[in-house]
Amino acid sequence: MKKLHVWMLIAMGLFCTLAVACKKDKDEEETKLYKVTNAPMTGAQENPAVVTAATGSFDATYNPESKEFKITVRWQGLSGNATLMHIHGPAARGANIGVLQNFATLFTPTPAGSFTTAFTINGTNQTEADLLAGKWYVNIHTAANGGGEIRGQIELTY
Repeated sequence: MKKLHVWMLIAMGLFCTLAVACKKDKDEEETKLYKVTNAPMTGAQENPAVVTAATGSFDATYNPESKEFKITVRWQGLSGNATLMHIHGPAARGANIGVLQNFATLFTPTPAGSFTTAFTINGTNQTEADLLAGKWYVNIHTAANGGGEIRGQIELTY
């Protein structure tokens, strides 16, 4: 009878260990994100290219399960206050297209700054396929550069 109890305890211990290991693998799979860190924004990426001392960068993540896209944008040295800021797409690098997501109320209109926001991809004009194909870009406009002063293509990796 004692041996049976020992075997039962061993079996229960193995079961619990396997259950925790499986749960951990599942949790790790669920937190896999597409991302880019410190992607550059420059005037050279605008179309047409803009000669400017301004630079910027952004970090972005995309969770394919929740469809949440999160972005932090940083900029400095603009020719004046940032007047508009958007994500555009779908467009290849160097091509221009309309606005997908407007950040008009999310940033302070200054020559240097940063902000973070998140939104859920709507699946109509904002598609996961276009985002993952690198066909979205973010740009910042100023009064002197109404079409955009700096731009960066959003190219996520898994």
